[in-house]
Amino acid sequence: MPEVERKPKITASRKLLLKSLMLARAKECWEQELEEREAEKKRYLAERVPALQTRGLSLSALQDLCRDLHAKVEVVDEERYDIEAKCLHNTREIKDLKLKVLDLRGKFKRPPLRRVRVSADAMLRALLGSKHKVSMDLRANLKSVKKEDTEKERPVEVGDWRKNVEAMSGMEGRKKMFDAAKSPTTQ
Repeated sequence: MPEVERKPKITASRKLLLKSLMLARAKECWEQELEEREAEKKRYLAERVPALQTRGLSLSALQDLCRDLHAKVEVVDEERYDIEAKCLHNTREIKDLKLKVLDLRGKFKRPPLRRVRVSADAMLRALLGSKHKVSMDLRANLKSVKKEDTEKERPVEVGDWRKNVEAMSGMEGRKKMFDAAKSPTTQ
């Protein structure tokens, strides 16, 4: 069966319009939620913290009011301290449980490995143990080449380079290069 190309159900412009409308609606909801939070905060503070009426109070009444306020502050501080201690305890417990879950899964963060230079002999000793004496001297199997032999094979021609350029220019020079390339293979 030949595949039929399906047209998108929504055009790109319609999709963009819907997206912008959704974002505008989300922004309105967010602003309304912020206003509601602010109003709730003001209502709560008005309910919990009544305005102080200090006019017309005597010295002893003001001292009693201060004592009451200090007692309330102490109670609130104790509650705050208890809540902070519970939060710290809960965060520690959550951290421990996460570690236990990771242990059960078996997934750990692997540290980045560093490059270590180990000789072949040391690697074999580590793999096979110290009982086996295996020497793997890779350099012993290499063919030794004397420097003098390589210099004799390539004779170095030192001459005037201008003559060489003039001799190789044009079609005759190309023919000489072609013949020179053929001649070593025919020998």
